[in-house]
Amino acid sequence: MLDESLINRVIRSALARGGEFAEIFVEEKTNFSASLDDSLIEELTSGTARGAGIRVKCGDTTGFAHTADLSEAGLMRAVEAASALARNSTDRGGEVALTPRRFVPVDPSKQRPNSISKDAKIVLLSRLDAAGRSAGAAIRQVNAGYSDSLRRFLVANSEGTYVEEEQVRTRIAISCVALGDTGMQTGYETAAMTMGFEIFDELDLEEMARTAAQRAIQKLSARPTPSGQLPVVLNGMGGGVLFHEACGHGLEADHILKDSSVYTGRVGELVASPLVTLLDDGTVHNQWGTYAHDDEGNSAKKNTLIENGVLVDYMWDHDQGERKARSSSGNGRRQSYAHLPMVRMTNTYLMPGAQTPEEIIADTERGIYVAKLGGGQVNTATGDFVFGMTEAYLIENGEITAPLRDANLIGNGPEVLANIDAVANDFAIVPGTCGKDGQSVPVGCGQPTLRITKVTVGGTASA
Repeated sequence: MLDESLINRVIRSALARGGEFAEIFVEEKTNFSASLDDSLIEELTSGTARGAGIRVKCGDTTGFAHTADLSEAGLMRAVEAASALARNSTDRGGEVALTPRRFVPVDPSKQRPNSISKDAKIVLLSRLDAAGRSAGAAIRQVNAGYSDSLRRFLVANSEGTYVEEEQVRTRIAISCVALGDTGMQTGYETAAMTMGFEIFDELDLEEMARTAAQRAIQKLSARPTPSGQLPVVLNGMGGGVLFHEACGHGLEADHILKDSSVYTGRVGELVASPLVTLLDDGTVHNQWGTYAHDDEGNSAKKNTLIENGVLVDYMWDHDQGERKARSSSGNGRRQSYAHLPMVRMTNTYLMPGAQTPEEIIADTERGIYVAKLGGGQVNTATGDFVFGMTEAYLIENGEITAPLRDANLIGNGPEVLANIDAVANDFAIVPGTCGKDGQSVPVGCGQPTLRITKVTVGGTASA
C-alpha cells in the first residue's frame, strides 16, 4: 500500500519531532450496499475511502492526525500535526528496524464482493422479499438490505511492527411488518460473516425470510409481558448481546485503568457463577468480529476473561498494556484510518455447559423465555443495564407458551452473572455492531441457552 522506505521516513520524522512512539495506519476500504422496500430497490450505494492516520506519543500525551493524501508531502503534514503536542524535539536519526512485513490476504477460497455483479446482489433481496410476503396476508411490508466491504490496511510503528491485511465482510438482513387487530408488529433476521459472496452457498435465504415473517405474525397475538423479578431463560441465538454489554465493556482495560468499571482490581476473585466461562476470541472462523491482526498490528488471540466464575484477565490494546507493562491481547481496534485505536471486543461468548435447552426449560416452572434481545445500554461503573426483548415467550409449568409483547430486561451485570444457575450444551454466535466513544466496529456475541434465576422484567402485566 506504501513503499517501505516511505513508511520508514514517516516514522523517523515523527520521532525526530520528539515522539517516543510513532505509528502509521493506512487503510483502503470499498463498500457496496443495496436496500429494498415494498418490492422496489430503494437505494444503491458504493464507494472507496482511502487514507492514513498518524499517531505520535510522548509520555502520556498522544497526538493524532489523519489525511486522505497519501503522497509523501501529505503524510509529512499529518506527521507535523500529530507531533505538535510532542515536547523536547531531538533528532534521533537512523533507520527504524521494521520486522519483515506480514501480509494476510483474503483467503483465495473467498469470493471477493467486487467480483460479483450488482444484479446478482439485488436478486438476493428480491428472494427475501418474495419469501417474506409468502408467509401470509398479515405481512404488509418487507424491507431487506445487503452490504459488503473489502478492507485492506497496513500498520507500522517505531517498535518494528509491519503488518498488512485484507478483510472481506458480507451482511444481509430482512425486516417484516405484520398488521393485525393489535396493530403492527415487526420481525427481524440477519446474517453477517467475515466471508465473501460464498456465504450464500450456505445460507437459506427463504428460511431466513420466513423466520422473520413468523416472528412478526406471532407477535400479533402477544399478551402483555409480566413485570417484576422473574427467572429468565436466554436463547443462545438471541442473548449474547446481554453479556457483551453487561460485562464485556466492563472488562476492557481502558475502563479498568480509569476505575470506571465494577470489575476493577478483581482479578482472581469470584465474579460470576462457577458455570460461567467467558472468552473474547478474534480467531473464531469467519465470525463477524474475526481478523488475523488487530488495527495496531497485533495478532488476534483467544483470551479467557472469566473461568469457572473467576475473573482471569482484562482485554488490552497497546496503550493500556504499556501502562501496566502488559502486552496487547489483540484488542486494539478502530473504525477507520480517521480514528485512534482503542481497546474493543471481538467475538465475546460464554462457553457451553452440560444440560440441554429442553431440560432447562422443563425445569423452569414459570418465567420468561427470551429468543431475541434488541438494543440496550450499560453503565460500566455500576454494571446496571437495560435491554429490550424483541422476541419473548411465557414459560408456564416447564413449557414455552404465549408470545409476549416487547418489554425490557433491567438488571446489574455482576448480579446477573452470579444468578446463572443453568447453562446448556447448545451454542451460537450472532453478529452485531458495537459502539464506543463515537466509533463502531463489527463484533460477534455468543452464548448457549442459559437461565438467570431472577431478573427485573419491565412489563405491563402483574407477575
